[in-house]
Amino acid sequence: MSKKRITTVYTGLGDDGKTSLLGGKRVRKSSLRVGAYGEVDELNSVLGVACVKTSDPRVKELLRGIQNALFTVGSDLATPQDSTFSPPRVTAQMAEKLEAQIDTFLPEVGELREFVLPGGSEGAAYLHLARAVCRRAERSVEALFEGSEEGREILVYLNRLSDLLFVLARVENKIAGTGEIFVDFGRSEDG
Repeated sequence: MSKKRITTVYTGLGDDGKTSLLGGKRVRKSSLRVGAYGEVDELNSVLGVACVKTSDPRVKELLRGIQNALFTVGSDLATPQDSTFSPPRVTAQMAEKLEAQIDTFLPEVGELREFVLPGGSEGAAYLHLARAVCRRAERSVEALFEGSEEGREILVYLNRLSDLLFVLARVENKIAGTGEIFVDFGRSEDG
């Protein structure tokens, strides 16, 4: 009787503090590139929670699409331009789709003239958290590419995504009936 090999999720290949980029190149896990796509992965995970917590089916469907798009962002980041591997790359059209979604949802909540606190409904709170993680990922991508044209489409995409997540948080609060929580600059923890 032959023994069947069980596929495992652990390989031990990263035990030396290195990981493989798409295409096979080995780099330190502390590299800016690994940090950038790791933060995109974290964003995707937060969006998974936000998707579970949102009450609007339109928002849920949109978030699932964004989660799939973030795999393109991650694979683009995980593949240097000089790699022999050819993954899908982030395109200008991806950011344009986000802009169209912002234009679709923004009339539901209107323009803001005040700052809002993150929070309100549970779904909105997670969308605000996702927005903050998205901004951090954007900063990491900027640090990786240091203003070069290589990462431009990724930066634009993440910038539009954070804007969309802000609008979706406002939509979620409106649907939940919690409304916006405006910043009160005269109020402090001590006041």
